[in-house]
Amino acid sequence: EEDSTNSFICVLKKMKEVRLMEKVVEETEEAFTERMEALAEQWRDLHARRAQLKAHVVTSGTTVKENERLRTQALKKAKEEKEENSKKESELLRAREKLEALRKQHQKYSKKLLKYSLFKRYLENVVENSQFRDIEDIISYYKALLRTRKDLLQSQWWYRQLMEQGKVLQQQIRAKREAEMLQCKNDLVQLKESLEQAQSDIRQWEDHWAEVQERAAGKATELKSLTMAIHSLFQ
Repeated sequence: EEDSTNSFICVLKKMKEVRLMEKVVEETEEAFTERMEALAEQWRDLHARRAQLKAHVVTSGTTVKENERLRTQALKKAKEEKEENSKKESELLRAREKLEALRKQHQKYSKKLLKYSLFKRYLENVVENSQFRDIEDIISYYKALLRTRKDLLQSQWWYRQLMEQGKVLQQQIRAKREAEMLQCKNDLVQLKESLEQAQSDIRQWEDHWAEVQERAAGKATELKSLTMAIHSLFQ
């Protein structure tokens, strides 16, 4: 259906081009006819002037020099007209060639138009059996569907891009969290080792403190005995 619609759009464009080419062909043919008529008129004028010139030479009794001058002017004028006519004939030849090319192109597009007429009938049947007003309405609706499809594909592409970016970001966050957890585990192991070392140091210091207190108690007893002995001696 998409290919058919595109083909019908091409048909409509080709129909428009064919109408334009037909108009160009008609204008070219009219211009060709006008140029031919102008050329014939110029040839008639040339023959008339030549006849007038001959009659004037015969009846006027001019001198040989004047006749030669007139003859030279006439030859010059005839040469100029011949060149002009040759130029116009070249233009007419080019116009004929262009016209022939346009006719061939017109035949080519006419064949294509005949080939694609099936799609036109199909779309006309669609218009008759649907809510569409005409073929242009179908084409407008189809173009709107294409734009919607393009927007949907674009949205899906952006969604996939965002999902991929989200996956990459999630993987990065996961790797970062795992690295942080590993670091925390290492720190916890070090803290446990430090705690065990501190607890061992505390037990050692407690034992040492008990020894110090025991020695202090002994020294205090000795000091008390010494004090009592001094006091006895003093008495």
